[in-house]
Amino acid sequence: MEMRGSGSTTPNQLSDVAWDDIARFVRQLSHDLRNHMNAVELQSSYIGEIATDPEIKDEVKRLRGMLAGLGAALQKLSSDVAPPRLTLIPYKAADFLEDLRSRFASTAGQGGKPVTWEVQICDTMMIQLDPQLMPLAVQELLDNAARSGDGPFSLKAIADKSGNLQLMLVEPKVEGEVKTRDWGREPLRNISQGHYGLGLNRARLIIEAHGGQLAAHYEQGSQTLVSTITLPASSAKG
Repeated sequence: MEMRGSGSTTPNQLSDVAWDDIARFVRQLSHDLRNHMNAVELQSSYIGEIATDPEIKDEVKRLRGMLAGLGAALQKLSSDVAPPRLTLIPYKAADFLEDLRSRFASTAGQGGKPVTWEVQICDTMMIQLDPQLMPLAVQELLDNAARSGDGPFSLKAIADKSGNLQLMLVEPKVEGEVKTRDWGREPLRNISQGHYGLGLNRARLIIEAHGGQLAAHYEQGSQTLVSTITLPASSAKG
């Protein structure tokens, strides 16, 4: 790798690292950590079996629950950096949206903020999608809006001029203009506790793997961020 030079060279400062290399590192690190955690899980299970004190058994059970949660987080991290591998099936667009609506309503991601669903598509519109990955991609945008938006938001589904499915997520952003130039193309840029700046990039990759597009723009007048997912319609019959 080349060192980044700027007059005074800092040996530890590297040039940009290829995303594939970062993804491979994250997957390997996650795998190694899970191996260590499996050993801890086995040991804690043994302690739970030989312990006679009920309080110790309860603490061991709590410890194993914490390990399970950490393992799930590491597994999700590995998935977030992996290239999407699709299994496409024909799906009615209206059914997909109804499933998505039910899925979102059943999670805590809504955060109490009202969301309006506007579905304006014909019942015969078909799309080819992966029923596991595509809902995750749309849910990522919905969860982001619920978590970081400044009020009620809406999701509108229409057919665009080419007859493709278009989902427009409109959310208020009153604290200033949102930069959308590289929307979904800056992984690891915004990091906070439990969030590593990977979700939006992952959503974009899933959408593009379906032959679709993810775009966003900020409307200064209404102070709203509009994220648009476009998915190609299919002639397949369900």
